[in-house]
Amino acid sequence: MAGRIRDEDVALVREKAGIDEVIRDYVTLKSAGGGSLKGLCPFHDERSPSFNVSPSKGAWYCFGCGEGGDVIGFLRKMDHLSFSEAVEKLAGRYGITLRYVEGTATPGRQASNRTKLIEANKITAEFFVSRLATPEGEIGRTFLTERGFDRDAASHFGVGYAPVGWDVLIGHLRSKGFSDDLIVEAGLAVRGGQRGLYDRFRGRLMWPIRDLSGDVVGFGARKLRDDDEGPKYLNTPETPLYKKSQVLYGLDLARKEIAKKQQAVIVEGYTDVMAAHLSGVETAVATCGTSFGTDHIKILRRLLMDDDTFTGHVVFTFDGDAAGQKAALRAFAEDQRFTAQTFVAIEPNGMDPCELRIARGPEAVQALIDGRVPLFEFAIKAALAGHDLDRAEGRVAGLRAAAPVVAGIRDQALRPEYSRMLAGWLGMPVEEVSRAVQSAGRSQPAAPVRPAVPTSTTNEDGQTTARLPRPDPRDAVASVEREALKVSLQHPLVAGTWVDALESDAFRAPAYRAVHEAIVDAGGAASGLDGRAWLDAVLAACPDDAVRSVVHELAVDPIPAMNIDYRYAQSVLARLLEIDASRRITDVKARLQRVEPTSDPDTYQALFADVLALEAYRRGLREQVSNT
Repeated sequence: MAGRIRDEDVALVREKAGIDEVIRDYVTLKSAGGGSLKGLCPFHDERSPSFNVSPSKGAWYCFGCGEGGDVIGFLRKMDHLSFSEAVEKLAGRYGITLRYVEGTATPGRQASNRTKLIEANKITAEFFVSRLATPEGEIGRTFLTERGFDRDAASHFGVGYAPVGWDVLIGHLRSKGFSDDLIVEAGLAVRGGQRGLYDRFRGRLMWPIRDLSGDVVGFGARKLRDDDEGPKYLNTPETPLYKKSQVLYGLDLARKEIAKKQQAVIVEGYTDVMAAHLSGVETAVATCGTSFGTDHIKILRRLLMDDDTFTGHVVFTFDGDAAGQKAALRAFAEDQRFTAQTFVAIEPNGMDPCELRIARGPEAVQALIDGRVPLFEFAIKAALAGHDLDRAEGRVAGLRAAAPVVAGIRDQALRPEYSRMLAGWLGMPVEEVSRAVQSAGRSQPAAPVRPAVPTSTTNEDGQTTARLPRPDPRDAVASVEREALKVSLQHPLVAGTWVDALESDAFRAPAYRAVHEAIVDAGGAASGLDGRAWLDAVLAACPDDAVRSVVHELAVDPIPAMNIDYRYAQSVLARLLEIDASRRITDVKARLQRVEPTSDPDTYQALFADVLALEAYRRGLREQVSNT
């Protein structure tokens, strides 16, 4: 069992790992002002971006679902890693050698199980590539050549060859120190019957399947020989690394172009991805042994920055046969999870991008994508197909089939336009078609109401903990408390002794009072710490994950001011002190009214003096606010 990673090495990983760089592997981020970045949350579905990242603080927080943390916490939640696995993955990316409390930093010996699985897949991918160049691999090279892929293309996509022998890969991995159990767990070998342990992939062309960070998590294998009784395509089974519904082939190569061009092209196979990329369509990706589904959409939406202002598009390419048509209609059922415009590109002669590139060259593949049609239009026309629109009965039947499709368009602004288009295709009055669409819409079930921000969150150990209730955002006093804490966390050097002078009773919201107490326990804003070191100190002083969640939230929430200087900080904190003084004046006056001046003159005079002093103090604070 691996020893605990030394605290100073964990701190070094946090310091060196650029949180924006790591998160950009999964989410497209745009400037939110004030040095903050914003994108669509990878942990819940949303139309408008509420996921905020502060590179200077090394923190992230989603105002939609309430999740937040540092770069290690993000990777843990995103890739379902343990704490050590996340640290090791970041250390490998940034070239940091980790030391363990128990033992030395011997590479591989103390690596986590996930790290070993990643390494096994990496070595396997290299093994397959080397075998493609052998005499036995000629059958694979011939397959690629016949489809227009040369050596450079194979190298670019990491295509390899699995030898025919039953345990050639197993022997290679054993020589690298991997156990049989781990080889099986990685999906690279199978235990079965009298033969015992044998290679899963034999005599096949191999494509490595990588996650967004570029790690090989699985393989796709294409049959090459007639005597191979297995399926045409064979993929890695479900493993701790490989979840077929959550990976897209080619996404590691396409993600930057997808974000840059705000376009994603969905093709059906590995060779189609290769053909598309080599034809200039470098936004092409493909599913791996499963149909395009909800989890794939979530991945692409984050990369596309698919929010309510989005102007990009998603293109589905399918074979022109019946199966391709059916796949396109399945895509229609899911496409409205995108805000983006969605299209279908189907080659009329039934050729896929690989075949099209061979027959007509790369320009034809680009032309196929450029000639896309809106997916709504495709789905409506598919509903009309098979109806004789030259006859009244056929037109009525076509309207009954197509009206629910139009009614299912979630964008209400698009429905009237497609109703008019449907009327034109049918040759029927627009009013009659609109009534049919409205009637079909009333018969469809209402969309479920999405719950509000959850009242719990998940800590580093995967346990659910209660979240501190946030005050009503319309509460003016709570808003001042919030801004004061944001200044204190994001700009401690300008907040200085002002925030330290505040007493916890100045914060009436329990969540904000707990954060202020953590600030004080961390040494106060006047401690001299700044940036990530200051945030780490406050987080370390938090009593639990519920308070840490609020700290992350406040640390990334942009401050509504162009320049955060001493005057701005003093004005915010003086306003909070003024509110606190007004609250205390009210309390003292209430006590003063209950005291009889003739029977208890000393108490009365003392309270009266307190009121005068507090009033003078409040006037000074008001002047401070008005002069800034």
